[in-house]
Amino acid sequence: MSGTPAPGTLRPGGRTARVRAAVLHAAGDVLAADGFEALDLGEVARRAEVGKTTVYRRWGTPGALAADLLGDMAEQSLPRSDTGALEDDLRENALLVVKTLADPRQGRLFRALIAASLCNEQAAEALHRFYAVRIEEWAGCVRDAAARGEIPDGTDPHAVVAAVSAPLYYALLNTGRTPTGDDAERAARAAAAAARAGVWA
Repeated sequence: MSGTPAPGTLRPGGRTARVRAAVLHAAGDVLAADGFEALDLGEVARRAEVGKTTVYRRWGTPGALAADLLGDMAEQSLPRSDTGALEDDLRENALLVVKTLADPRQGRLFRALIAASLCNEQAAEALHRFYAVRIEEWAGCVRDAAARGEIPDGTDPHAVVAAVSAPLYYALLNTGRTPTGDDAERAARAAAAAARAGVWA
């Protein structure tokens, strides 16, 4: 129905907020441990110690629950750096990505959510929104660099930020290797050099 929020997208307070937090934490545990195919709403309700009916009424499907979890993660993500130098800002971004992907729980959770996005439309849309929010947050450092004259005017800030994280996710998903601080350094240096060269102008 027009104007009706999607399941799990309301941001209530009080007891309802505590229930949501417990359910999302339990869902994250299930995803990190066993993947999207194991995301059963009844099991999540049991782990969260909330009524099964509440979970089914509020989220309805595993895809909606995964989507709400991604929305919550986007809201809680750290703000971008503002060091005054593009390469340093991009390095901070890359290190944050590496820290997340190298974390035992968060790394497995992101793998599960990425896998979910390949087979579930709600999860896919939520993952796209998550990255859109994070890329836009960090795009400011590219706009600032252009304003300072570090890089050409008209440089696409989203392309620069995406170029930083792309090799890090490639290492994780295509080679199975957890990216490192050295990977973060190289990714930031390469993206900054390309931006200065006008690749995305």
